[in-house]
Amino acid sequence: MPMYIAGALLLAGCNASPDKNADETRPATAATSDGDSLIFADAEPDARPFTETPILRAQVILDHLGFSPGVIDGKEGASYAAALRGFQQANDLADTGKLDTATEQALQRGRQLPATRVVIIPAGFAKGPFVPAFPKDAAEQAKLPALGYRNLTEALAERFHTTPETLVALNSASTLVGAGRPFRVPNIADIDRSTLGKDSRGWNGTLERLGVAPNQPAAAKVVVDKSEGVLKVFDASDKLIAQFPATMGSSRDPLPIGTWKILGVSRNPDFHYNPKLFWDVSDSKETALLQPGPNSPVGVAWIDINKPHYGIHGTSEPHTIGRAESHGCVRLTNWDAARLAQMVKPGTPAIFQN
Repeated sequence: MPMYIAGALLLAGCNASPDKNADETRPATAATSDGDSLIFADAEPDARPFTETPILRAQVILDHLGFSPGVIDGKEGASYAAALRGFQQANDLADTGKLDTATEQALQRGRQLPATRVVIIPAGFAKGPFVPAFPKDAAEQAKLPALGYRNLTEALAERFHTTPETLVALNSASTLVGAGRPFRVPNIADIDRSTLGKDSRGWNGTLERLGVAPNQPAAAKVVVDKSEGVLKVFDASDKLIAQFPATMGSSRDPLPIGTWKILGVSRNPDFHYNPKLFWDVSDSKETALLQPGPNSPVGVAWIDINKPHYGIHGTSEPHTIGRAESHGCVRLTNWDAARLAQMVKPGTPAIFQN
């Protein structure tokens, strides 16, 4: 499996502007025929023994409930602990950040949810298109018709909110990956296609490929907390309803502390890359217009705030969330950015705090 190295451009995603008219300029696409299906049907029961761990099961349930652990990998880490704390705070439990007995019971309450399932990879998902030799340079990326996944394994990892390495661990290094083949994945369900609304720029397909339901609770405000490394979503009664791990700012481009507001959401945005706005990129580089795709520097969504060149967005490298710096913006995994994009609207307050 390929190892993914986050370069300066791929971690940037800020100090440049997605297309403000993005939602209106790209034709809609939808999966309709069997050959285009994105539905992961359950496979026959796997004869090989599989024992799920409490951590893996907890991560899957937390993801379902909107308290994202970041990548689902069955490992303890900062993002997982933060997700547990968010769930505990929202449910009036002791804020331990641990999978203690009370938290485990609350997670399991009324939910018979296995941590994994074995699915059949659908033809529509397996056909890509993919970009095997994905370039690092913006000028070369600008030549691509779309900034798609490198391969099917990377696409599967994002669809099931995990990493290629975790998929290998759930299966084996010798497991064949392709249309019609069974494959064990974290239990992130297909979305209900009947709930999809008006398509724009292929957004419905993006939601399907990320396993993100279009219907999400409405956000009354979002709070980006630097000390906790998370973005929190509150409803109109000031109840914490969702939380996502985030990468925010750096010593050179600090998080802009203050109270801002969301101006709008660009779904599957184009990206205007301007090297003059990046301290770690030579000004001799040319500006470039990058087409949309999950491997765009801003991922699948750009949530604009009323501070020029700053926003909340996805990333091409989900495993780096919480582990790498950004150029001042707030980065989420693509699936969390897509979920947040369905929760906010113009005028939603965005509070950035230490």
